[in-house]
Amino acid sequence: MHCRDIRSFCDNGRCFQFFAALIANLMAISDGMTVGWTAPMIPYFLSEDSHIRMTVIETEWLETYLLIGAIVGLPLTIYFVDRIGRKKSLLLSSFVLLVAWMMIALADKIEYIYIARVMSGMGGDMAFVAAPMYIAEIADQKIRGFLSSVIYLMMLIGVMTVYTVGPYLPFYVPSIIGGVLLTIELIVFSLLPETPYFLLFRNKIEEAEKSLIKFRSSSESIKEELREISVAVERQKLERGKPQDIVLVKSYRKAMLIMAVLNTAQQLSSINVILMNMHQILGEAGSIYVHPPIAAIIFAGLMLVAALSASCTIDNFGRKKLLVTSSILTSLSLLALAVYFHIKESGLEYRRISWIPIVSVMVYAAVYKFGLGMVPIVITAEIFASKMKAIGMTIADGVYVSMAICSIQLYNILKDNLGMHAPFYLFSLCAFLTSIFVIFFIPETKGKSLDEIQIILEGKRVDRSTSEVS
Repeated sequence: MHCRDIRSFCDNGRCFQFFAALIANLMAISDGMTVGWTAPMIPYFLSEDSHIRMTVIETEWLETYLLIGAIVGLPLTIYFVDRIGRKKSLLLSSFVLLVAWMMIALADKIEYIYIARVMSGMGGDMAFVAAPMYIAEIADQKIRGFLSSVIYLMMLIGVMTVYTVGPYLPFYVPSIIGGVLLTIELIVFSLLPETPYFLLFRNKIEEAEKSLIKFRSSSESIKEELREISVAVERQKLERGKPQDIVLVKSYRKAMLIMAVLNTAQQLSSINVILMNMHQILGEAGSIYVHPPIAAIIFAGLMLVAALSASCTIDNFGRKKLLVTSSILTSLSLLALAVYFHIKESGLEYRRISWIPIVSVMVYAAVYKFGLGMVPIVITAEIFASKMKAIGMTIADGVYVSMAICSIQLYNILKDNLGMHAPFYLFSLCAFLTSIFVIFFIPETKGKSLDEIQIILEGKRVDRSTSEVS
């Protein structure tokens, strides 16, 4: 990028938007560490060196309580993001996560860690609703996709961080890292403005204008953009912002369907199963090429690189192309893993192809995160009208968490009754069916304003030359 391009980029306020997205998503690094924390910590708690001895069953609850916390946090999330705003909700979630890390670091009883895991689930749930909403409502539409994807990049940095330090450094080190990041967010993010969309919903016109000026830098087109946002807000205010509208209003109903399918597809493409059971999967496969802790770090690294690549291309190639390509390649990588396990469990010679599991898992890491693992949160933040974002994205989060539990249960049931190949055949089929759904049912949102997306979901056409609906 030339100096002139950089100056133009910053003159449009995009530098400040990028900075705001980074600060808003510092909690995502902490949340990624929370999700990946059990992988290195369960062996520690089962070892002789643990300061809190646990049984196998007790360690399994460490994962479950995190998901329970996320479900418990759903109604609170709906209430706070629309009542106190996106910014304050994000600050509240960061504070809850900070307290949870402090409890884990100081815990001398298992009960304290369980409580902290529930709090982590609640805080992470609110953060993963509030942050995408905040970013989608402050971002220039030309870079909205990239900025919305930053949350996944930073979450993966968190996963990779805890995979790297967890097995080798003292128990409390991840808590210190997470706590420092959240403290920085609480201090710096509190200085940033609320989104102009939310401020206009609260009829704070002057504050909304100041917020927009802050995020755009140039005042030339501020009045016009503020007018467009005001029109969009007023238009959405005419529609009732009630939970039943998710079913009654056509655009909301279609957005809900898209969201539910994409969030279900993410989990039924086995992401949590692989993240939480990688050691077991590679052990069952008889893989001898890479030590499990090292494989976990490589896995997270590949996902990070893939997500970064997708972030840089999402506003050029669009959401649909990335989703379709990712879904098909994810299906193929899972199919290869399923076929390998089928061969092994059938008693056939498999040692010559024992490289397949590690290659399949690593390919999965790259192709899943390139689209299917990242694009859905971008689309979900775009397709719900501002009035329904809190309800819609909270339901999306609820679907995501519920399907995470279902996918893990499916994996265990099918594995125990039919063999390791069975769940991966199912997950492969689900990923392939996702690609078909994307092709026929999901509109391209690249380069469109949030109001234009609502018009498209209503089944109408947008004449951008006249800004009229036809």
